[in-house]
Amino acid sequence: MCPISARYLSAQDRVAIADGLVNKVTMTAIAAGIGKNVSTVSREVARHSVEGVYLPHRAHRDAAVARGRAKDSKLLTNQRLRAEVEQGLERKLSPEQISNRLRRDHPDDESMRVSHETIYQALYFQARGGLKREVQTALRSGRTRRKPHRQPGQRTHRFVDEMVMISQRPAEVDDRAVPGHWEGDLIMGAGNQSAIGTLVERTTRYTMLLHLPGGHNAEAVRDELLKTMKTLPEHLRGSLTWDQGCEMAGHKQFSLAANMAVYFCDPASPWQRGTNENTNGLLRQYFPKGTDLSVHGAEDLEHVAQELNGRPRKTLGWETPAERLRDLLTT
Repeated sequence: MCPISARYLSAQDRVAIADGLVNKVTMTAIAAGIGKNVSTVSREVARHSVEGVYLPHRAHRDAAVARGRAKDSKLLTNQRLRAEVEQGLERKLSPEQISNRLRRDHPDDESMRVSHETIYQALYFQARGGLKREVQTALRSGRTRRKPHRQPGQRTHRFVDEMVMISQRPAEVDDRAVPGHWEGDLIMGAGNQSAIGTLVERTTRYTMLLHLPGGHNAEAVRDELLKTMKTLPEHLRGSLTWDQGCEMAGHKQFSLAANMAVYFCDPASPWQRGTNENTNGLLRQYFPKGTDLSVHGAEDLEHVAQELNGRPRKTLGWETPAERLRDLLTT
């Protein structure tokens, strides 16, 4: 007979659990004694007790029988659930976002629940999972191992107008207590010949994209920033945080025209715009590195921004950035 994997409780483990219970040993102590997590022990006792008595040998037989029964994937047997998962993947939602959004959208329907791990298993193991192979492209990394970060560049551009550094940014911006504070950057196309401007509101994670068909010099970026920010009500134009790229040489003119403070990150410190950096990573699903970004029109950018703003976010309690911004605009 094949040995039982260390993942499972052995017959000796179950006898030790029974002895511990008889001797009034705590679950924590029993778990430590057999080298298992306390939740594993508590579930085992709850699952295999008969009239309040844990029976180790019967529990071991029942567990062996259960392991031998092959179970069909929930995504294979529940076509409605499978369709919603596939739809979420096509919208480029992560498995975790899909799982939690299903709970929110179907609070009273247990059949419409699936863990994100089950979705991942369905994607990685097609024969068992039952999802179409094409939806694997929805996994954002597109790879199975982490890619190491390259060393940041050493650009330290200085402007004619004095910069206000991020260290001087008010505390209310840092703790996201007040909406209306934005982070911005450019994502670059092939050979740095084309670019798209990205703006993310720190509290709602709402994203807006800047169309820069005429180039991404300081004047073009300043004008497009101003045009975009002017679409927002004044209470949502609190501040803008950017890195020290030369495209922000017109920061003083923008600040005066928009009545909006501009703060600059320290050199080679992208984590100081962490929300924006994360968003830029998501945008690379739509605008891959090394491609010509000038082929994307203003309508294309608006479509991508809407799709991104329609994704439920864990940090927002699985609400979407669009829902959060809507609440700010209607209050």
